[in-house]
Amino acid sequence: MENRHENYFVWLFNQLKGWPVQNYCLWFFAFGFQLAILLQNKMDAVTLITFIGTLLGTLCVLAINATKAINGWLGLISAACFIYAGWSAKNYLSIFEQVAYILTLDLPVILSVRSWNDDTKNHLRKFGAKEWIVAIVGTIAVYLVSGYLIGRFTNDPRPWIDAISFAVSLTAGIMCFMRYNNQYFWWTFSGIFQLILWGITFAQGDATLAMAVNSLIYVINDVLAFTVSPWFNMGRRREGLKEIRN
Repeated sequence: MENRHENYFVWLFNQLKGWPVQNYCLWFFAFGFQLAILLQNKMDAVTLITFIGTLLGTLCVLAINATKAINGWLGLISAACFIYAGWSAKNYLSIFEQVAYILTLDLPVILSVRSWNDDTKNHLRKFGAKEWIVAIVGTIAVYLVSGYLIGRFTNDPRPWIDAISFAVSLTAGIMCFMRYNNQYFWWTFSGIFQLILWGITFAQGDATLAMAVNSLIYVINDVLAFTVSPWFNMGRRREGLKEIRN
């Protein structure tokens, strides 16, 4: 039993290998940027937990980009850190956003971790007209409902900005679970809206700059995904994989 667990963790660690070089460069850039922010701020539980969450969160999205199953564990731990940061900042929908990630992304990957890499690479899909309509209408509906509810029943100071970030991110998470590569259009907008949300939160004194910078790193990762990731045909050709067709 112990040997099997050891083999599992060795296999899991090996999932950090074989990524496009651009992914590694982006992570080390994020590490340096976040470390500088950490050292410039007062050291407390929020700044330290946020620092850990941003580093693991960046690794997580880069692992998804590279279709590596370690993203499940990275996402689960970083989600716990971001839930704490969201609660401290009163960005309550960012908490539900992380819970949605745990349910749609992290736990399914962890439960099928040995098969997730190949299953994902070999069963990717892209939207037809119906899927585009459902995704757009669903995003708008979640935005309107969540924005109203969080503004009505909590003291969230930024309910509608929180809501648009939540709605876009939730839809992207569901797309990733269903293996649609169109998720990266939503992830890109999600990163932009999160950058706006956490930038305003920082300006209002309710969070450190680290969360805003983290959102910017996520946007850069999303742009990378269109060119080097197996989620898209340009990246698939680089790895010798079959192209995705409708």
